[in-house]
Amino acid sequence: MKQWQTVAAAAILTCVTAVPALATFSIVARDPDTGEIGVAVQSKAFNVGMAVPWVDAQVGAIATQASTNESFGPRGLALMRAGLSAEEALAHLLAHDEGRENRQVGVMDAAGGIAQHTGASTMAWAGGVTGEHFAAQGNILASEEVVAAMARAFTETKGDLAYRLLCTLEAAQEAGGDSRGKQSAAILVGRPSAAHPEYEVRYVDVRVDDHAEPIREIRRLYHMLEGSDMALAHIRYAEEYRAAGNETAAQRELDRIGLILQNALAREETSPGTLNGLAWYLATNNTNLEGALKAAKRASAAEPESWEILDTLGEVYFRMARYDDAAKAGEKALALSPGDQYLESQLDRFKNRRTDREPGE
Repeated sequence: MKQWQTVAAAAILTCVTAVPALATFSIVARDPDTGEIGVAVQSKAFNVGMAVPWVDAQVGAIATQASTNESFGPRGLALMRAGLSAEEALAHLLAHDEGRENRQVGVMDAAGGIAQHTGASTMAWAGGVTGEHFAAQGNILASEEVVAAMARAFTETKGDLAYRLLCTLEAAQEAGGDSRGKQSAAILVGRPSAAHPEYEVRYVDVRVDDHAEPIREIRRLYHMLEGSDMALAHIRYAEEYRAAGNETAAQRELDRIGLILQNALAREETSPGTLNGLAWYLATNNTNLEGALKAAKRASAAEPESWEILDTLGEVYFRMARYDDAAKAGEKALALSPGDQYLESQLDRFKNRRTDREPGE
């Protein structure tokens, strides 16, 4: 065998036998009102979001860590999809794994069943805690207080499941977190939807692969997501619930957008684009128009040359029956993008107070 072949063979052997050790803290949890189920995780390891969290809203969620057996994710979901409970699925996985004493796993099925395992050979402090709709676990932690803080944070925080998971990660870090430090974090949430099945495995998917402050960065990215894709998702769910005759659930989704807006307005760093998107979603659904106006005005003040934001401002005014103000905003928008057919139709609509069609139709 030539020298380069020997080196290559050795390199391949190293890659095959290497086992990722993801000392970390994580939480598996669900929201019984919406059917959302998800995992949040942080570790002093690169790209923890690639290995630990596995979610399917129709089935359940799994966090697999310590000496991580990543196959527990897809195999565990498959077992629950076949009808096994979280406890039964975890028992099956462990029974067929010789490295079970080096594993740590948290499992929750879509019905709310919980199972948890911390192998005897995982490094201290290692363990977990379970409660109503959640299981928190970790290894190589600063102390047992880390998972205790996670339990308190999840139980006491209100709002979207993803936001509760984010606050849980922050509480864990404040309690000491991973004793080795910080590097990566992830939040993955699935939510049932007949109209949008993509949400079942990726309703919220935010991850930071390598950062000095991964949880702080996760929060920044999450706020960007909730002001855009999540706001749109709430609109879509409101439409689903209305079509099914569940007006209470539909209003809950719109109220969530209002809460997102309230939080966005309270943060100085919120981008004009985020404020603009929220104002548009609220205006076109005729909800919280005063809040939408605050957001649109602030966005326009930050970016006065944006015809998109001026168009949103005009739409908000129009929905508030402030037709003259709507027309003024529409004129400014069109002046910034002359000849734009959409903006011309908007201005015509504003000036003639036409409510017979949605903008852009």
